[in-house]
Amino acid sequence: MTLTAEASATRTPTSASPIRRRRKAAETRAGYAFLAPWLLGFVLLTAGPMIASLYLAFTNYNLFTSPEWVGLDNFRRLVSDPNYIQAWKVTALYALIGTPLKLISALAVAMLLNNNRRGQGFYRSAFYAPSLIGASVSIAIVWKAMFIDNGIVDRAGQTLGLPAGGWVGDPGRTMPMLILLTIWQFGAPMVIFLAGLKQVPAELYEAASVDGAGPIRKFVRITLPMLSPVLFFNLLLETIHAFQIFASAFIISSGTGGPARSTLFYTLYLYFRGFRDFQMGYASAMAWVLVLVVGAISFVMFRTQNRWVHYSGESK
Repeated sequence: MTLTAEASATRTPTSASPIRRRRKAAETRAGYAFLAPWLLGFVLLTAGPMIASLYLAFTNYNLFTSPEWVGLDNFRRLVSDPNYIQAWKVTALYALIGTPLKLISALAVAMLLNNNRRGQGFYRSAFYAPSLIGASVSIAIVWKAMFIDNGIVDRAGQTLGLPAGGWVGDPGRTMPMLILLTIWQFGAPMVIFLAGLKQVPAELYEAASVDGAGPIRKFVRITLPMLSPVLFFNLLLETIHAFQIFASAFIISSGTGGPARSTLFYTLYLYFRGFRDFQMGYASAMAWVLVLVVGAISFVMFRTQNRWVHYSGESK
């Protein structure tokens, strides 16, 4: 009886293993079949064009003739191009000012909506709605109409005693106008902040109240440390988005980057070089420099997060 049981136990894995292998192979094939559309799209629409643009960055290519290899000439031209330098200045200013203000606004509204009150769902939807529209052409057109001469913003400013004049044609006002547009679309980071606030234990605030801590101290000592992973996530995404601004700048400047190059953002100047001047090799070099810069910024943010990002349960 014992020998029979041992023989059966010995034969069972041997007879069952081919079945398990066939089942595993079938599951693998099914997984690759479902993944195939994404892989095909990634190769044809993302990886393929990126490799092609990397090659074109070292060529002189105008879309109509064969690319001519020029080596590093396109990259050398970048440092001597005044419009290229101006594009970096405009984009950096937008990212350094617009991103923090957008996150501050999102966090402030999230804290207001974190309390249970009547109509809370309506307010959350209302504040999130602008982010559903995104940086679309229609929103940029409406925004431009609001800030032109005798627009609604100009008339409201005159009512408050401010000098008349639209923002669109004023080089000193176009950047604040675009920053206001990005701040208005704070719905996405607001929802993420709100989700993070829901995860903060109420016992921490209760214990702080017993110790006599006020609202500011609770915010600095409890809210910010507990929200630091969410803050890092939002900061990373919004910084990347700031370097990708295009549609609103193109519409508001009427496709010129003006007035006085005040809206000549990096992606807008890249578009001019590639699709207006047909210098596709130069534009490809610009694109890869942007990829490297954004990658470097992301790398620095990840390397420095240990200094201020505190994850739950992590020992310091």
